[in-house]
Formats: sequence, structure tokens, C-alpha cells
Amino acid sequence: MGNLVKYVGIGLLVLGLAACDNNDSKTATANEAAQSSATGQPVSLLDGKISFALPAEMTDQSGKLGTQSNNMHVYSDASGQKAVIVIVGDDTSEELSALAKRLEDQQRARDPQLQVVTNKSIEIKGHTLQQLDTIISAKGQTAYSSVILGKIDNQLLTMQITLPADNQQLAQTAAENIINTITIK
Repeated sequence: MGNLVKYVGIGLLVLGLAACDNNDSKTATANEAAQSSATGQPVSLLDGKISFALPAEMTDQSGKLGTQSNNMHVYSDASGQKAVIVIVGDDTSEELSALAKRLEDQQRARDPQLQVVTNKSIEIKGHTLQQLDTIISAKGQTAYSSVILGKIDNQLLTMQITLPADNQQLAQTAAENIINTITIK
């Protein structure tokens, strides 16, 4: 569990750095978001046991973070404001809902204005996963964060999707587009 907290903390650090970035980024239109997800690139992890598709502008940044751990995969756009972090960690006996609640509490400790959009169980191919969607504020910037927790092959999978929340509906739709491509074998 300590590793999960550590890696989610790294994810939040990436989010914080992206929020501190002063680059003006243009807001994507709904058509651009739809085109981006339609031309997504497939990603396969755990020897093909889990796969998902990312928007075309996101590329693998895993080796660029300086981490020596091979169980963390990072994908982001050129600005670093859109990121997907996937962590494969040790299994835990805790329920996924309890892990999500603990994650929510930790995020709230860092951001008292945290807004929880959803905290629910979802099912993909017979596997029950937990989805925690939040709006995080940092230095006047807001980001939409969707965290998916699941147990696959005696390992804990954590997937964090972080997107700018200038337009919350667009960010939520973009995150759902990624989540809807998840397949588990």
C-alpha cells in the first residue's frame, strides 16, 4: 500500500508541475477531442492482460522521469498537462472502495477544495474496478483526475488520467473515452 501512495503522490506531483506550467494552451473543441480519441494509439500492459487506447497526442514518457522502477508507465502530451500514469503494484487484501476512500482523503489533505465527481465501482469483462473522479486545484489551475483501481493477476493496477479542467465536461468526456477503451483478458 505504501508503494501505491508513493506512486499516486508522483502522479499528483506531475499534475502540480503541469498546473504550474505557464504555457497558454488552447482549449480543444469537442470535435478535436472526438478526433483525438478516434485516432488513439493502443497500449498493452501485463503481457497483454490489460489494454487501452490513448489520444494520438499522448506519447510514452516512462523512461524520461528518471525512475528505475519498471512498474510505472507514463504517457503525456507535449505540454505535460494531459497525462496518464499506470502503476502495477503489489496486491493488497484491502477492498478497492477502501483504497479509493483513502486516496480521496489524501487528496483532500493536499487540496481542501477537492471536488469529488464520482467514486463508484465499474465492471470490465467480469473484473470489478473502482473509479474515483475528482477536480483538483493547484495555484489557480484546475485539473480533472480520474483514478481507476483494480486487482489483476494478484497485482494492484492504478491508472490515473489527469486533464486540464478549464472545461470540466470536455475533460470528463476525454477521460471517459480512455476508460471506455480498457479491456481486460
